[in-house]
Amino acid sequence: MRHALRLAGQAAAAGEVPVGAVVVRDGQVLGEGCNAPIGQHDPTAHAEVQALRQAARRLGNYRLEDCTLYVTLEPCAMCSGALLNARVARVVYGAREPKTGAAGSVLDVFALPQLNAHTEIVGGVLAAECAAVLADFFQARRVQQRQQARPLRQDALRTPARCFGEEGLVWTEGRYVSDLPTLAGLRLHYYDEGLHTAPAWLLLHDGVGSSYGLRHLMAALLAAGQRVVAVDWIGFGRSDKPKKAPWHTPQQHGQIVRELLHFLQITHCRWVAQEGAMAVLPPPDGGVWDWRLQGPAPLGAALDAPFPDAGHRAGPRAWAQWPRAAATARWHGAVPHDAATAQAQVGAAMEYLGAGKFLPPPGA
Repeated sequence: MRHALRLAGQAAAAGEVPVGAVVVRDGQVLGEGCNAPIGQHDPTAHAEVQALRQAARRLGNYRLEDCTLYVTLEPCAMCSGALLNARVARVVYGAREPKTGAAGSVLDVFALPQLNAHTEIVGGVLAAECAAVLADFFQARRVQQRQQARPLRQDALRTPARCFGEEGLVWTEGRYVSDLPTLAGLRLHYYDEGLHTAPAWLLLHDGVGSSYGLRHLMAALLAAGQRVVAVDWIGFGRSDKPKKAPWHTPQQHGQIVRELLHFLQITHCRWVAQEGAMAVLPPPDGGVWDWRLQGPAPLGAALDAPFPDAGHRAGPRAWAQWPRAAATARWHGAVPHDAATAQAQVGAAMEYLGAGKFLPPPGA
């Protein structure tokens, strides 16, 4: 079920309702899947169906006898019918589904004596954790919908969505918040992905790019089972952009980050930043950053996308004028430009930082 929960986290990261499923026989995983009806334009692409299809292909048989399916949410009528047709021996689910559940909540397809196939049902396994993943997802969706409707302040600009959809530029939309005290109505764009019970990592870009440049690092941390929060500073990326450079101060930007962490109920996290952010922002509590990202980020067309004209560039202009101060970090590494490099760096950093070590800066 914990593996199914990780798959549910992947669905949430893709904007799908977070449900994960795993087919197991004799302790071996035969198939797995997560919700993907939106991404695949397929109403049948529920987690259970995805897992059944994969297991059937692996076995070369549509009948999955002696198999157990673990799923984080009580199956619907469609999936219950598929499970019965597949002759799955046992279904173990986490949270109940009071609106569409077909394993006892709304109806119990599996208990119909008229059917010639019967499946054992076990419910409530890790129910609280499975329900929390769904509750967090829908709460975040409600917040996002509310914040996306926030009107633009007269002293700010908002980059049109079309700027992030150019050919070759894949820039997924995350979440928004505008009711933090220091924002005063400005809309901040951020990502908060992964299970909320996992260790949290805060990723901060420099005064040139945006969180898009840290996408490979975000993906690698998520694949490692971590929670990732990445921010587009006000004036950058998808966040609102005040027209006047004096709005931007290191103290104000640092305060917004702390207010965001409080809003997300994150009391402890790993602070990871590009050099440009470390040099101008107050260090985290304790005065030491966890991970210093060196070198340029892989931005490509995304370098100019948030700034369709000079009026949007007050943020970068302000950052360029701030005095630089020395910053100390426990771990150092270049900004990864591909998935393989990011995975290697994340593995090494997690091992190193988990041991509480301190790596001297290059050349020291």
